[in-house]
Amino acid sequence: MEEKVNVWKVNLTNGLILALEGIAFSLVLYFFDLTFNKTIGYINIPIQLGLLYFLLKSYRDNFMHGQITYGQSVGAGVVMFVYVAIIMAVYTYILWAVIDPGLAKKSLAMAEEAMVKKGTPQATIDAGMAFTAKIMKPGIMAFFSIFGSIIGGVVYSLLVSIFIKKEGNPLIDTPAN
Repeated sequence: MEEKVNVWKVNLTNGLILALEGIAFSLVLYFFDLTFNKTIGYINIPIQLGLLYFLLKSYRDNFMHGQITYGQSVGAGVVMFVYVAIIMAVYTYILWAVIDPGLAKKSLAMAEEAMVKKGTPQATIDAGMAFTAKIMKPGIMAFFSIFGSIIGGVVYSLLVSIFIKKEGNPLIDTPAN
């Protein structure tokens, strides 16, 4: 009888690896005062895509007997990113509440400066800043980071799984026990 693989259990380590990479990248940006530099932040996208590729390939080869459907691959990737989302939410809270509580003020100042450069009327800037200040709390930031991580993980998994899927002929290819 074939043993059923628990996708949540076997991908916990993979989720931890992805989360640690995200935290390490974020800390590098923080230490070089590049936290709010979007251009530099985009460098992490190909890093995470590459890492996800190797983690899904490892899952396919080590736990799925070298064969995985597109749906199984997407599912495994999403499971990894659920773990990433939880870990990154905790990290986000710690970063914004404990490590540097002044990040919210820096972020608000940069947003206001960007609106001034665009020529936004002062009344609109004031209204926008008042609303933004309400949601720039560590708990709220952590909560929304969960959704951002999961949505990003779904998109990444959909993309990477195209290259990971490997289906065989069920009549010829029987998994080794």
